[in-house]
Amino acid sequence: MIDFINNIDADILLFIQNYIRTPFLNTVMKVITSLGNAGILWIVLAVLFLCMKKYRKTGAMMGLALLFGLVITNMILKNAVARIRPYEVIEGLNCIIKHPSDWSFPSGHSTSSIAASVVMLKTMPKKIGIPALILGIIISLSRLYVGVHYPSDVVCGILIGLVCALVSVYLVNKRIEAYKIKHQK
Repeated sequence: MIDFINNIDADILLFIQNYIRTPFLNTVMKVITSLGNAGILWIVLAVLFLCMKKYRKTGAMMGLALLFGLVITNMILKNAVARIRPYEVIEGLNCIIKHPSDWSFPSGHSTSSIAASVVMLKTMPKKIGIPALILGIIISLSRLYVGVHYPSDVVCGILIGLVCALVSVYLVNKRIEAYKIKHQK
């Protein structure tokens, strides 16, 4: 089963490289993928929302989702699985950005981008939430385009990000509800 997944991963990455990459898209995707570096875009947005009374709850949920994602993805799973990056394994695959120094599985960019953008989608007006989710998905897919993640890394990162977002929304809402109940008496 693992060999089957690895073969599909390799075929997808080589297809992207051979049939989708262009000089123009290379430039665009390098910029897009850099937006997810260290989750900084999403961290900055979470901090900005924390400073705005109207979106403070969203900022707290995003911060919690990003923290959960960091622990699960970067501190636990990457080190436990220790999957080598695809450009080191797949013959003929070229990475078009600076080589990351950590392990491949799962994608931290995908985890943080989906975690933060799903929180935004669930808690903000659709005119903000939908573009945020689209950006999160594009950042996730950019990791395939630039050649630093296997598709299975990105899919798992997306799933982890989704769970982190939903758990964070639930926990913050429960905490606020408990606070309101306690202070009504």
